[in-house]
Amino acid sequence: MLRLVVLATLVACAAAVTVNLESQDGVSLRVQDNTAGGLSIVMQRNTSTTSSHLMWLGRYAGAVSSSSSGEELVVHFAGNLSLHISSRVIHEPKSGTVISVAWKAPVASRLADCLSLGSKNWYGGPQQKHQYWPIENLTLAEYSYVTKEADNCGIAEPYWLGSDGTYVFFDSKVPLFVDQNFIEQRTTCFIAEVKAPYSVRRRDRLEMSYVIGVFDNVREAHEHAVATVLGKPTGYPDERMIKSPIWSTWARYKSAINHDVVLQFADDIIRYNFTNSQFEIDDLWEICYGSLTVDENRFPNMSDTVNTLKSKGFRVTMWMHPFINKGCEPWYTDALNDNYLVLSEGGSEVTSWWNDNGTTAAYVDFTKPEARQWYHDRVQYIHDTYGIDSFKFDAGETSWSPQIPVLQSDLDEQPSSITTEYVKSVAKFGPMVEVRAGYRSQDLPIFVRMIDKDTYFNFENGLATLITTLLQMNLNGYTLVLPDMIGGNGYNVRPSKELFIRWLQANVFMPSLQFSYVPWDYDNETVQLSRELVALHEQYAGEVVRAFQRSVAEGAPVNPPIWWVDPTNSDAHPIWDEFLLGEDILAAPVVTEGATSRDIYLPAGRWLELGDPELVHEGPVWIRNYPAPLNVLPYFIREPSPSSATTPCVAAVLVLFGLILNIFN
Repeated sequence: MLRLVVLATLVACAAAVTVNLESQDGVSLRVQDNTAGGLSIVMQRNTSTTSSHLMWLGRYAGAVSSSSSGEELVVHFAGNLSLHISSRVIHEPKSGTVISVAWKAPVASRLADCLSLGSKNWYGGPQQKHQYWPIENLTLAEYSYVTKEADNCGIAEPYWLGSDGTYVFFDSKVPLFVDQNFIEQRTTCFIAEVKAPYSVRRRDRLEMSYVIGVFDNVREAHEHAVATVLGKPTGYPDERMIKSPIWSTWARYKSAINHDVVLQFADDIIRYNFTNSQFEIDDLWEICYGSLTVDENRFPNMSDTVNTLKSKGFRVTMWMHPFINKGCEPWYTDALNDNYLVLSEGGSEVTSWWNDNGTTAAYVDFTKPEARQWYHDRVQYIHDTYGIDSFKFDAGETSWSPQIPVLQSDLDEQPSSITTEYVKSVAKFGPMVEVRAGYRSQDLPIFVRMIDKDTYFNFENGLATLITTLLQMNLNGYTLVLPDMIGGNGYNVRPSKELFIRWLQANVFMPSLQFSYVPWDYDNETVQLSRELVALHEQYAGEVVRAFQRSVAEGAPVNPPIWWVDPTNSDAHPIWDEFLLGEDILAAPVVTEGATSRDIYLPAGRWLELGDPELVHEGPVWIRNYPAPLNVLPYFIREPSPSSATTPCVAAVLVLFGLILNIFN
């Protein structure tokens, strides 16, 4: 157990505070007056001759009125605002300093502490439609920090990680807003205020609590955050989903599906000699949204559809959502009468979603145990009646609730608690489940899917963001990432041949492949290249499993940024279009339209080009204009260091073991 240390030095009066915080060797930290009001946390590392402002505490608090010390520094401001600061040096799991900050204020107050982004790179933050990486250039204007439809914000963990080894993490009870590069450039202001989407009526106080971790480098900082605040998965998804492609009806057919369409699609997959992990029957299989009752006009005998798919070698999954449309009777009225729906503070269940078909809808309240059980039982009936193997659970963000929602959970955890309870509830259906939202749910052993990508190359939610979203999710602790469908959702246009192939290449060293648009819609070259890329993914699927196992054991990212293996290398910190699988495979796919070459940065280590021991690159190094025509996916395998190299005897045993596994598989 860590002991709370007494603050080292205190000089305080009504208008002046200077505090030297307890800190590890090589770093000095102090709290001092800010000339514009409030206080500043100032940091200096022994690698620098100058100090830097890390955090401005109390941007709107004004001058200090009084302060006192003991095991913590307590500072009072006008308006009945109080600030508590303590620090401690820790040595496990990493050596560093952790600063705890806690504000207490009347409920009508507005608190703002501002992080200086400086010249560093920053990671974490909210999932975004235009997912830039690193995130320091992202602009957020007093952004409500909850999961929501807007901006594809399916994940909103209050975590920011700096390339110098600093992180900031906020308590889940803070009614948090984030303003980045709007109030002030190169600055992220964390604002606590009781206003929508947080309940104004039912809170009687305002608190803002968070921790700042200061470590030697960015990897050590993240490892400490995983061990203490983010958490790690307790297991990992189904291995067949990892190895072989998922085939979904969604992007190719949208809701125009029926028994014949589904079986023809399955036959085409087999005819073109592609492997599968499962076949996903997406939107629209039910008679009305929320009925969870098969539309017999589309599927006259769903059991027959499912059994036929299984006879062809597919497992079968179905798309699910947490909504009931107005007019979907008797289910809507029954759920309303039984109090299973989210109600607003005004007592209304009325909300909307993307499939409300011009009417309104309601959202099942997963914070109510009886509503969770009702929904679970209905899904279980589908599972048992038709032999469905698992489900894709859509939505889950807070914004689908009627605003402002009244939920059956700790008031201070609302509205984010509905996301947590929804994904926890549906995760009980097993390791083939996929969800698309998350809040404090990094522990669940299921795939978290990227929200739909658009069929572009660029940062308009296109191919470029496939990599940056992968990194964003991993660095928020969601390491079990299911990339969106190859080629995107096709809302704007069907993917071109070039985009389809480049998207598949980018997917190869990610945890799983999802097809909906298909290679045979193009030409024989696309079919052949796609088979080769699927085979390459399957060849390295064991590395994905090992990375998943390590994530379960240690919380390590499955697909980290390339600085993970070279954390003090500032050249590696801003790289966004490369990523690792585990620690020994580096993927550098082409994500620029029309490009036939690209620059590649290799961090420290000996890297084998395309795994070829004759093509060795010693990092750190830039490879300029690496040739990458449409049939080339650049990737590199890191050669083990001599100290960790496998002995010839052990290597022979491993090869024999692999042969035995192949025989039994």
